[in-house]
Amino acid sequence: MGAMTGMAVDAGLSLSVFEIDHGFARYLQTVYGTVEGFRLQEGDFLQTWPRELAENGKPERIFGNLPYNAASAMIAALLENGLTPQRMVFTIQKEAAARMTARPGDKDYSAFTVLCQSMYDVRKAFDLGAAMFWPQPRVVSSVVIMTRNPSGPACAGNKDFTRFTRAAFASRRKTLRNNLKAIGIGEQQLMAASEKCGISPDLRAERLDAHMMAALFLALKQTTSA
Repeated sequence: MGAMTGMAVDAGLSLSVFEIDHGFARYLQTVYGTVEGFRLQEGDFLQTWPRELAENGKPERIFGNLPYNAASAMIAALLENGLTPQRMVFTIQKEAAARMTARPGDKDYSAFTVLCQSMYDVRKAFDLGAAMFWPQPRVVSSVVIMTRNPSGPACAGNKDFTRFTRAAFASRRKTLRNNLKAIGIGEQQLMAASEKCGISPDLRAERLDAHMMAALFLALKQTTSA
């Protein structure tokens, strides 16, 4: 019902909000539509964010309670399209928060982890029980705080890097050698890149942090261009 929207409006923020539900969108427009600095984009965020970006430019902060079935896709869309402010704060499903904050070797460590941690320092602030929401979800929620990391690798957010990372994680039980072979990276090319960055092709992707993954990606690009 716009609880955070109301607090943001009361704080005098210039606010762009996204709402996919037509009923809630009408409610928000009725309550806040005349407030200076309030803008509503009705529809699927994944479809409407380009319009907001074109009309009002990049935001200074991004926050929200994200729909749990689309949270990862929404965060990925932000990161891969340069919407990377200094800080973002989201309420998401606890399991998604575990993936975002995982460390190499953890069972929750994934390509999505690498995407987030290549650009941001991610930490879980706290959990929220179902009784904190209406309607009540059937899962535990977590609040995650993302703070921009200025020392992230140069390729962070690059869609080619994201595709490469996803390929490296395609089968968790397989090595980098076997997973990357499936996307056409040959043995000689991989060995040359591996020697260049000091990463064994016989490791599994879950052992590489964001910087190591980026180093292998960039080494492979250099090997290809050479």
